[in-house]
Order: sequence, then C-alpha cells, then structure tokens
Amino acid sequence: MALFLESGYTSLNKKGEELCGDKVEQITDGDYTTLVLADGLGSGVKANILSTLTSKILCTMVSNNIGIEECIETVVQTLPVCKVRQVAYSTFSVVHVNKEGKGYLFEFDNPEAIFVRDGKCGDFDRKEYNILGKKVYGTRLNLRPDDYIVLMSDGVIHAGIGMLLNFGWLRKDVMEHIDRNIQKGMSARGLACMVAGACNDLYLGKPGDDTTVAVVRAREEFPVRIMVGPPVEKEQDDFYISRFLGGEGKKIVCGGTSSQIVARYLGEKVAASFDFPDKDVPPIGYIKGIDLTTEGVLTLRKLLELSEKYLSTSDLTPKRSNKKDGASLLANMLFEDATSVTFFVGQSINVAHQGLPIDTTMKLKLVESISNNLKAMGKKVELNYD
Repeated sequence: MALFLESGYTSLNKKGEELCGDKVEQITDGDYTTLVLADGLGSGVKANILSTLTSKILCTMVSNNIGIEECIETVVQTLPVCKVRQVAYSTFSVVHVNKEGKGYLFEFDNPEAIFVRDGKCGDFDRKEYNILGKKVYGTRLNLRPDDYIVLMSDGVIHAGIGMLLNFGWLRKDVMEHIDRNIQKGMSARGLACMVAGACNDLYLGKPGDDTTVAVVRAREEFPVRIMVGPPVEKEQDDFYISRFLGGEGKKIVCGGTSSQIVARYLGEKVAASFDFPDKDVPPIGYIKGIDLTTEGVLTLRKLLELSEKYLSTSDLTPKRSNKKDGASLLANMLFEDATSVTFFVGQSINVAHQGLPIDTTMKLKLVESISNNLKAMGKKVELNYD
C-alpha cells in the first residue's frame, strides 16, 4: 500500500531576533520525500545563513540519492567560517523516505528524534557512524500508517531553562507531553504546533533560543472532491455532476445554485441550517449523500484567510478547529484531512450576484489562491473547469 508522506513544522525566533537560526527544507520528488532540519551556530543573521545553506545543500543532494558522506563533505567545504568563533557549524537531521515507508534518518548534533507509533513515543534504533570526524547517527526507516517522526532543534530541550525549569525541558518530558496530548489522526503540522506551543509557554513567550519542531507523518491517502459553481451550459449539469460524484473521496459542494442542482441530481432536497456560529460566514446546508454543503464566495473568502494563517510557521493556534461554521469545517477537511483535492469549478454567471461586487472572476481567483495554498501544504491538487 502506497503511503502519503505529510510534513509540517513550527518555528519560534529567539527573543529580539527577526530571523530564525533554524531552517527546514523539503523536497518531494517522485516516490521520495526528503526533509532537513538544520540549526546554525548562534542566532540571528549568521545562524540563518548557516542553517539555510546546510538545509538547501543536504536536501538537494540527498533527494538526488547522493551518499551522506559526500553530502556532509560538501556542507563542510561550503559553510562560511565565523570570524568571531573561527568555526563553520550547523547541526542537522535528515529524513529521506519513500511511499512504501522505507528510507533512512541521519542526525548530527540535534536532539535525538522521537518516533511515534500507535499514539506512543519511542526511540529509533540508531547506529553510530564516524564521517569526516563527525559523530553521525543513522536509522533505517520502515514506516506504517500514522507513524510520526518528530525532529527538534535544541531550543526545544532548552525551553524553560532558568525560568520555569532548572534544566530545561528534557527529551523524556517532551515524549510524555506528546503521549498525553496527541490525538488520533493529528496532522504533522498539528503535532509540530502542539510541541512548539508548549515550548513557547515554558519560555513565557520570550524564547531564549531559536526553537523548531518538524514532523513527518506517514498516512493513508484521503481524497476530497469539491464542486464550486455550476457549468455555463445548463444542459451539461448532469454530466458535470456525474464526473464530480464519480470519483473516490469525500464530497463537498460550495454555493447555493450548485447545492440545488446536486440535490436535484440525487433526488434529494437541500436542508438549510439556521445556526450562525460565525456572523461573517453564511450557514451550512445538508444534502443526503454529500459530506459538506456550504455557501459559495463568502465562505471561500474566509477559507482563504484561514489557509494563510494555517501556513504560517509561527502561528501557535491549534490546526484543527472546533468551530462549526462552514469555512472552519471546510478548512478541517481540506487542510487537516485531505491528502489530495480535486476541484470542479463551474463558470456560470450567478444572477443573484448581479449588482453586487461579486463575479465569476472573483470566484476563480479565490479558487486559484486556495489551490496554491493547498499545494504549499503538500496536498496534491487538480483543477477542472467546465
């Protein structure tokens, strides 16, 4: 069974610094996903340069199946030497894994990665290597659905040191926190955010070091199909809807007219909700056989706002929303649950929008922006226009 490899990370900048000294880089090429977390020496601009170079070099070379020895040698020869410390130094963790869950993890001087299986944290079976005088640890990976790899910079285990904790947040404490708070089906981005949020609390909102948590999660495919607007030619309604309903996955309908023609095709009626959980988002509807039915442009506009917030690597709010408005329900399904999203975008002009600052062009721009953000989240996205 082919796995979908999901990833996400959250970073906290050291107090007073505009740039983070940690850097996460990812490349998905064919069957393989490569992710690198690098932590440059010190903080600020110099650390950012070191970690950016390290992550870019390692991610590019490893994704091209170049041996780890040659990768490390290239990093050592490339990093600029600090005039003050007279060293060029950056720690790193590298994950390289394919859709069968097989691959490897290499770590150099970062806190030891955490392995999560069946909702419980554990250790990887690591082997020590000496590469160019550096002690590097390697692990062969054989991931199953809902396995997680949690990578950390040292800002995580330094959290709270000299403040709420005498010796920082020890790795075993991080593992206990994950064991207590991880939820079934939690996304990679959600887990990274949860751990980083705890770090921020221990730092009392003033991180004493750059802090980054990056997570890779193996999961099963979860396709979602979403219809936005009816086709231009009314005679094409049935053909258009049959294509939309014909594929696998959860089904979402956005828009009042779209809801009516889908309900008619299914021989059902649209049941309207009279709840307004959010005054800025119109209420949802219900159609038997459809997983979620929402209003159109206003809900999509709110969804775009939520997608921008979701993509922020410094945002610490939980990634799965408990809100019940249409945009939040849509966000949970597309951002947290989906691995692939197929849009069916009708370009018919809605007569109800005549005289209002809403047109087909606005709808198309919203769909395009949302699809770009979904791609940035690592989703596979397909756009079909009638």
